[in-house]
This record gives sequence, C-alpha cells and structure tokens, in this order.
Amino acid sequence: MTIAVAEFRGTAPEWDLFARSQVGFTHFHRFGWRSVMERVFSHECIYLAARGDDGSLAGVLPLVRVRSALFGHYLVAMPFLNYGGPLGSHEGVKALAEAAVQIAMRDNVKLLEMRSTIAQDLPLRPSHRKITVLLDLPADPQALFARFDAKLRSQIRRPGKEGVSVAFGPDQVDAFFKVFSRHMRDLGTPTQPVSLFREIADRFPEDSLFSCAYLRGRPVAAGCGFFFGDQFELTWASSLREYNRESPNMLLYWSCMQRAIERGARTFNFGRCTPGSGTHRFKAQWGGRDPSLWWYQYATETVATPSPKDSAYSWGPRLWRRLPARVATAVGPSIVRCIP
Repeated sequence: MTIAVAEFRGTAPEWDLFARSQVGFTHFHRFGWRSVMERVFSHECIYLAARGDDGSLAGVLPLVRVRSALFGHYLVAMPFLNYGGPLGSHEGVKALAEAAVQIAMRDNVKLLEMRSTIAQDLPLRPSHRKITVLLDLPADPQALFARFDAKLRSQIRRPGKEGVSVAFGPDQVDAFFKVFSRHMRDLGTPTQPVSLFREIADRFPEDSLFSCAYLRGRPVAAGCGFFFGDQFELTWASSLREYNRESPNMLLYWSCMQRAIERGARTFNFGRCTPGSGTHRFKAQWGGRDPSLWWYQYATETVATPSPKDSAYSWGPRLWRRLPARVATAVGPSIVRCIP
C-alpha cells in the first residue's frame, strides 16, 4: 500500500476517532489542542496525516512550530506538554517522521522533537532525558490507601487535621493559577498564561480536571490533569512553600487519585520529570513505576529544548526569583511561549 503524507484537511471527529484507537494515544493527541496552541500562543500548527490508497488514515502527527530570536526555531509534538508523537501503523508513523524531517530540513529548524510514550521503529535518535511515574489503581480507593506505608498514610492524613480541604471543578481555574504562577516564580521559571488554563477548561470540560487545596480559605496547592483511555495524568501540580508544614500537596494528590478511581481510571500518571530529581523522588514515594519516555529528535547538532539548567540560561532563574510575583506573572507568558 502506498502512503501519502499531507497536512490534515479532514474533520476533528475523523482525527480523534483514529487517534483514540492507536497504541500510544494520549490526551495531547486530541485535535482540540490545535485551537489551544493557535488561540493561546499564536503558534503555527502543522497537523500531518498519512493516508493509504483508499484515503483512509494510516497515521497522524500534531506538529507545532515554536520560533523566537532568543531561543531558536523548533518543531515539537507537542510543545509545553509531555506527549504528542506520531500515531498509526508502522508504515504511517515512518512516513510521518520522514515528512517531519523534510520540513525541519527545509526550514532550517534547530530541533525537531516528537514526544512519544512508546518505542517506535524510527531512524531518529530517542532522548530519554525525561521519565514518567505510573501508579496502578485498584477499583477501591481504600485498597490503594492500604498499600501505602505508614509514613505515607500519615502524610496524607496530616493536611486534613490541619484544616486543609480540596475542591474540584472548572470554577477552580483562577485559584489553580494563583498557586501555579506563584510556584513557578519561586522556582525561577516563567509561568504559562492563565488564558491557557481557561481555554483548557472550555475546550475539554469532560476530561480535564482542576483541583485546589485550601487552608483557611486560601488556595495553597493546586493541580490540573486529564483523563484519557484508562489513565488520569496530573500534568501540572503546585504548592506554596510557606505551607510545607501542612503538606497540602499530599492531600491534593490523594484526592486526585480518589477522583480518578471514581471515574474508572486504572493508572495514575504523575507526569514527566527528570530522573533522580526532587520531583522524581516525591512521585516515587507513592510506589509507582518509572517508564522512560521516547522523545524522538532530529537536529543538525546535539541540542535539546531550552532549560534553566543550560549554562547559557543559568542566570535566568536567579533573576526571576527576585521579581515580585505580580511582575513575574505579567511578563512570564511572553517568554515561556517560546520555550517548548
């Protein structure tokens, strides 16, 4: 069968129906993310489709172009997110990857990166610089709680004793962002815009989940995640450092696990992290496993997406932490939109 690759001109239902049926599907393969990238960031989306002789889909790839004078020119599937690499048959995925490389070569792209959860037979170098942590969920939350060791159970109970409570729903977006933006400033990292999360809540009302932990009426920890397949991924999670003693993030995570089980999820995905980092150690304490991610890359030289750990940008976090939170929140989105 001959495979032809071109920009996708079909409908969102056609794309989503195909993508959902493929191994490696994640929420970030949903066609709705195209409008999120365009409306929030004004990035060019190059959504590619591989089709057979009969016109039926053999593969899909949601590429997004991220370009700036400071950081360079990237093609990423998907930027700012953990996954989005090609889906489809072996022939379809191979054809999509070849087409993406041709675009990268034509446009003199600094880095093409296709972020997959699974190994694929591609003639491209995979990066394993990121992993995820997956926790198998039983059908009963109490069965999961019983699996935790005594120390972890005590850490989960403590916030409740301190008066922390957790709320869920799209009405938590602004409270989530208040915690998230402050947390990012404290880390020395520019924040995503609040418009991203409002767009997510509007675009994906059924399978996005916003949560916020409150102490005496103040939001002190928060999360945003997605249901897809039999998984729930907590993609963004934050807490305020001055409330570390009360450990509100422990109750937040546990409450999200309970909600995931109620919705029928069988895997709790903690999202990506760097192996051996403090974030990885926090996630590992829950007893999950650590699969490597397969981020396939094409570049003319050894390069990765920009990171605060790069020597060229190491000054950034030190400066950012000194900014007032209001200033960092106002300026951050214009910077982070160029860091995929």
